[in-house]
Amino acid sequence: MTRVALIAHDEKKPDLIEFAQAHETQLGAYDLIATGTTGKRLIEATDLEIERKESGPLGGDLMIGSEVAAGKLDGIVFLRDPLRAQPHEPDISALLRICDVHDTALATNLASATFLIEGLAD
Repeated sequence: MTRVALIAHDEKKPDLIEFAQAHETQLGAYDLIATGTTGKRLIEATDLEIERKESGPLGGDLMIGSEVAAGKLDGIVFLRDPLRAQPHEPDISALLRICDVHDTALATNLASATFLIEGLAD
């Protein structure tokens, strides 16, 4: 089954929730994982089944990166806030690097997220 991770900086969590609601049918066909707080908010706002990792500040982003390294992820949607990211939020650098090393798709905005989930459907 196709496996996708969902991550969002605090200011982008509402955008990710709206994205998930708009694409709930498509996302429902995937095995989903998310960082702790993002996953909790997505579960509350949708009917999606999501495996929650630790929150970003507790290493959830690193747990997701390890899944990329193990070949267990097909893509990541990481809606980041390029202007107001807080020090406690996940850093995209490590995920970007591991995704490039393992040729795993990483979407960082809503437009690329749409292409990612539609591309995985093909």
